[in-house]
Amino acid sequence: MRIPGDAEIRALHERHAPTREAFERVWTHSEIVCRIAEQIGGDGLDMALVRAGCLLHDIGVYRLEPDDHYVRHGLLGYELLADAGLPETLRRFCAHHTGVGITRDDVSRQRLPLPAGDYLAETGEEELVMYADKFHSKSTPPRFVSAATFAVNVSRFGTDKVERFTSLVDRFGEPDLDALAAEYGHAVT
Repeated sequence: MRIPGDAEIRALHERHAPTREAFERVWTHSEIVCRIAEQIGGDGLDMALVRAGCLLHDIGVYRLEPDDHYVRHGLLGYELLADAGLPETLRRFCAHHTGVGITRDDVSRQRLPLPAGDYLAETGEEELVMYADKFHSKSTPPRFVSAATFAVNVSRFGTDKVERFTSLVDRFGEPDLDALAAEYGHAVT
């Protein structure tokens, strides 16, 4: 499988971003997630695939309509990448990175606006992209999120989600956010 490079992925973002501000917010977040994933690393993982996954994972944000539920951005990104002719391996980074994974039961119980199904990271590369994404938010203003803060935030979805996040912390460790926060001028919460 051919993995697109940074310039090709950036051009895809620029083509689909509705505004320059949207592009800057999503692209910067994607670069930061990439830097976090590369800092954490992963033995035996295809880091070129991880890099592409990090840079592509949130591209569906551009297709969100004002009344859309944010959880749909992963599926919208999956569809955008399908339309662009990218392979399933890359499309999955979009649909399988939200939270610590969305199960069929989550879709039903929370009445999420998604087709019934499991949206779970299955490969080590998917897990690393999903995990690295938890440490930065595109909120206004953007911010870095500590492991402790994310654990508290995800607890509202159930103890199983906290346990899943804790297992990822145990597997990958916690990134050093302070240098990135200083470089980007984003607070750490």
